[in-house]
Amino acid sequence: MSAKTAAASLAATFVGHSTVLLEVDGRRVLTDPLLRRRVGALIRHSPLPPASVYRDLHAVVISHAHIDHLDVPSLRLIDKDTPVLAPQATKRLIKRLGFADVTEMEVGESRDIGGVRLTAVPAVHGITRHPMATPGNSLGYLVEGRLTAYFAGDTGLFDEMAGLADNLDLALLPVGGWGPRLPEDHLNPLTAAKALRLLRPAVAVPIHWGTLYPPWLPPAFNARFGGWPVAFERYAAHLAPGVDVRVLGPGETTRIDAAGREEALT
Repeated sequence: MSAKTAAASLAATFVGHSTVLLEVDGRRVLTDPLLRRRVGALIRHSPLPPASVYRDLHAVVISHAHIDHLDVPSLRLIDKDTPVLAPQATKRLIKRLGFADVTEMEVGESRDIGGVRLTAVPAVHGITRHPMATPGNSLGYLVEGRLTAYFAGDTGLFDEMAGLADNLDLALLPVGGWGPRLPEDHLNPLTAAKALRLLRPAVAVPIHWGTLYPPWLPPAFNARFGGWPVAFERYAAHLAPGVDVRVLGPGETTRIDAAGREEALT
């Protein structure tokens, strides 16, 4: 093993919902920041992240303009010199928050951040922020250093997942939501496990679960949503047994090095 390969490392901290802190080759990338206690009528049922999660970032990536993924109050907490990569038709909104470096991305476009390449990839998901909004696009992202992570954002299953990346080290896949039903443009535990057969990552971490709950549903009903990652893990064991599925609670971190070793932290 070369010194370059031995130094390769990747850490992922599941902050909650679709927010993950990726640390790749010394670069800190935060996905779809959702950092507050409530969004609209939805209440957060996991600890608020410490400021250390969203300070000293090298980039923020936003998958689409839905309010639980492009959250204005959460973005206000982030240093305004942080580069933001976001879908079409979102730049004006993000610029108004004071961010100087905002790049609207199309599928296939890349940006290098200190030796780590961020590439927009397809997603299949409804994209209108509100009924009068200008249509944008919905994206996933590859975060490529010496190791490669795929952040799916929100998406349904699509065949082109098979060609997104070679030798994918980590896939961050949504497996749930905040209500009793998931539309077809959301992965669920079964379709997320099917996605593993297309993506063929070394490691998969389920996201988009266990964070936001509607307060009008009984607590016992809401608690059922916490079973989504367990179901995903069970389906994956049958459909993609070579993938190492790691279920992280909000605030937990997993590490992957070039030899595939991991260290779980809380």
